[in-house]
Amino acid sequence: MAYLVLIIIGVCSAVIGALVGIGGGIIIVPSLVYFGIDHHLLSGMTPQRAIGTSSVILITTGLTATLGYLKTKQVDVKNGLIFLIGIIPGALVGAYLSKYFTLDSFNLYFGIFLILISIILMIRNQVKPIKYFQQEKYLKSFIDKTGEKHQYGIPPIAAVISAFIVGITTGLFGIGGGALMTPLMIIVFKFPPHVAVGTSMMMIFFSSLSSSVSHVIQGNVLWVHAIVLIISSYFGAKIGVKINSRMKSDTVVLILRITMLILGIYLIIKSIL
Repeated sequence: MAYLVLIIIGVCSAVIGALVGIGGGIIIVPSLVYFGIDHHLLSGMTPQRAIGTSSVILITTGLTATLGYLKTKQVDVKNGLIFLIGIIPGALVGAYLSKYFTLDSFNLYFGIFLILISIILMIRNQVKPIKYFQQEKYLKSFIDKTGEKHQYGIPPIAAVISAFIVGITTGLFGIGGGALMTPLMIIVFKFPPHVAVGTSMMMIFFSSLSSSVSHVIQGNVLWVHAIVLIISSYFGAKIGVKINSRMKSDTVVLILRITMLILGIYLIIKSIL
């Protein structure tokens, strides 16, 4: 039963994560806590181990999805490197801070975080990019698979600082950072949505690699669980990339944000009671 639960978590999280560019950790972590701590189906689970195990899994999800998006020219590697300067050290800091979580504090803060992400996903199509960042001196260009040239503003300092903050959430919650990074690139820096998703997966790979190092050192990884999840996530990520190239992700985003809103409220209530 435990292995079946892990396979379902791995496949579903990777499909949704790769499809909308959030990495899947936002599904993996609460699922591991729910089945491992609340229902005792997964042995040895703690909030820290759920976070650490998720970080390791997201390395595979991020790499698989990134390789797929590189083939379809949806990854802006050059401009994405600017964000990596901030997200990698941020992930290390967040992973260190996660050791202070208790189950109640984890439920509270993760619940608040889920509601925040849900709100961001709700308003991301209504918020216009910040005009200040779209000045000529900040504009970067990227040519996609159709040959279309896109230009968007990426001020280095603002990009590094915002990525550092995202990186902290990556290590703190084991969610890869895509849940914040994708809408950040679309809303603030005017990335085309399909390029933002692909580039976000590249950053998820590197940020998860960074935070995983810290979690491994702290002993926060359940390796048997991780191996099962990694294998199932590998196939799930490939499925997600294929679906992304064939359909709009608006429906998936709608379902995801409603689910996160409900789950966030549930976790907050649970932490208080």
